[in-house]
Amino acid sequence: MESEVNGILVAAHELKAPLGLLRQLALSMEYAEDEGELKKIQKQMVGVSERALRQVQDLTKIGRLDEKMFEMEPVAVRAVCDEVTEELRYLYRFNHRNLVIDYRNRARLVVANRELLKSIVYNFCLNAMQYSGEDTESELNLYDKYDKVKLEVRDFGPALPMDVWRSLKKGWVEKPTSIAMRPGSSGLGLYIASKFSQYMNAKVGAIRHRDGTSFFVELPVSRQARLF
Repeated sequence: MESEVNGILVAAHELKAPLGLLRQLALSMEYAEDEGELKKIQKQMVGVSERALRQVQDLTKIGRLDEKMFEMEPVAVRAVCDEVTEELRYLYRFNHRNLVIDYRNRARLVVANRELLKSIVYNFCLNAMQYSGEDTESELNLYDKYDKVKLEVRDFGPALPMDVWRSLKKGWVEKPTSIAMRPGSSGLGLYIASKFSQYMNAKVGAIRHRDGTSFFVELPVSRQARLF
C-alpha cells in the first residue's frame, strides 16, 4: 500500500510541474515587450501543455493494457524514431540541445505496437534532453542484436541509482519512482516505458556509464522482415 501511495505521489509531483510552469508563462505574458516575445511565450505554453497531455494519455493507456487493445504488428522502427525526433526538434533547439541520430540496423521491421513504441522513444529522448548541453550531446542509436533491434538513447547525466538500475535489469519498473540523483529525470516516463515494453514482450534496461546512462529497449525482428 505504501509503495502504491509513493508511486501516486511521484506521478502527482511530475504532473504538477508543467502546471506550475504554465502558470509562470501565463503571468509573464503581461510583461512581454512586443508581439514576437508574446508569440514565443505562447509557443512555450503549447509545448508544455502538449507534453503534459501526452503523459496523462500514456497513464490512461497503462490502465487499458489488460484489455489487450493494443495490437502487435510489424512496425518500421526508423519511421517511429523519425516521427519522435521531428516532434522534439523545436524543444531541443529551444533548450539549445542537440540529439545525434545513428541508424545502423539492417532489420527495418520489428514486432511492436506503433503507438506504445512511439511513447517509449519519446520518453527516452525527452529524458535525455535534461542531461545534454553544448559539450555533451544526446544520442539515439539503432542497431541489430541477434534477432532483435536495440533502440538506445544515451545521456550524459549523473549516474543512475543502483536500485533503479536493478529494477530495469529485472525488466521493468514497478511504480513511478523519484530519482534523487537525477532531479530533472522523469521517473514517471521511465515507468511508462517499462510498462509498455513489458506489454510488447520487449526487454527494457539501462547501462550505467561513468559519464551518464543509456536507456534501451530490445525489440524482436518481424518475421515479415526476415522474408525480405
